[in-house]
Amino acid sequence: MRVLFPALLLLCGMVFGQKAVPSDFKKIPEILDNIDLLYPFIVPDKDYAYWRVLNNDTDYEKAVIYESQAPDFMTINEPVPERGFFQKCIGNNCFSYILACKNDRSVYFSNEQQLRDFIGTVDNLPEALLIAATYGYSIDPKNRFTGSYKMDEKYISIYGLQSKGCPAVKESFLITINRKTGKLEAKSNGVYARDENCISL
Repeated sequence: MRVLFPALLLLCGMVFGQKAVPSDFKKIPEILDNIDLLYPFIVPDKDYAYWRVLNNDTDYEKAVIYESQAPDFMTINEPVPERGFFQKCIGNNCFSYILACKNDRSVYFSNEQQLRDFIGTVDNLPEALLIAATYGYSIDPKNRFTGSYKMDEKYISIYGLQSKGCPAVKESFLITINRKTGKLEAKSNGVYARDENCISL
């Protein structure tokens, strides 16, 4: 079995290596590899007076990841939800959520589907990367097979990746997101790496 897996991985790598990313795909800027830097690019479908992205850190100053411009008189202090999106662990500083103000009432967005609903129409690449992340896909801009994109009026297409298991097996995908509906489709390009140290991306 120990010999079979490396041989299979090598065979997948050979097939993967023979493919090429189409020339109309552009490199994703490395700064967009950080999810926390994508939130300022969100253009919500609905009109909110104010919204902020937070994590569940007990220190409020550290909890705020991003907040939209708000009137000076507006403050919203609500309890932290029990769960959120991009759940990494159990405990402090383990997930993110959105708290918005609409018609003078607070509204939570605290799971992956609710984040997709908050984004709505996919206006730009950072929104597309957030949508992809809600389905477990990420990017590595150092590799064209895991960090390239193209946009047209109907779709945003991304070469991204998924990392699964321990040791982590990394697989490239061509991800296509419908800009109007946010619907995502993905096609595997094959396994391209195995991380012996079990470090997931």
